[in-house]
Amino acid sequence: MNVAIIKYNAGNVQSVLFALERIGINATVTDDISILKSSDKIIFPGVGEASSAMQYLREKKLDEVIVDLKQPVLGICLGMQLMCKSSEEGNTECLGIFDNQIKLFTGDIKVPQIGWNTIYDLKTDLFEGIKENEYMYLVHSYYAEINNHTISKTDYGIKYSSSLQKNNFYGVQFHPEKSSDAGQQLLENFIKL
Repeated sequence: MNVAIIKYNAGNVQSVLFALERIGINATVTDDISILKSSDKIIFPGVGEASSAMQYLREKKLDEVIVDLKQPVLGICLGMQLMCKSSEEGNTECLGIFDNQIKLFTGDIKVPQIGWNTIYDLKTDLFEGIKENEYMYLVHSYYAEINNHTISKTDYGIKYSSSLQKNNFYGVQFHPEKSSDAGQQLLENFIKL
């Protein structure tokens, strides 16, 4: 099983590597296009800012590669947001895999949302063995609107998409690598897809 983690200037891949090691997977962190294309599974993590991350992906031609991938791809946090059409963060045009916008949380809530929150309305095999209203760990100021690609929801001032799926592309706003047993189960499910 070849698992690649997309290397780009966004985020802490170390915790994702450790989480995969715990389930017996040694992943390769790479921006090498041929390795990405030939891997069995791809993880697209990210912590950081949308416009600079997209700029780096474009410079390395990774934006074109990612949208053409045929194997299962899991976007985490910023990785998921970059898979959407656009983000209000830096008024950024993103990859456009999911046809929805990323918006800044507004209203009378603390931003960013940091900590544990529940996910519900779980759909697809990504959540096999994970119960409704399971707690996952989140850190984010921007959210994905609910649309026909939503496979889990979370409430934080509003209802939003905590997970998305379209064809071979999956995205989670929460950090499975920091979400205890449920997060580990989700990573195992992704590897089995």
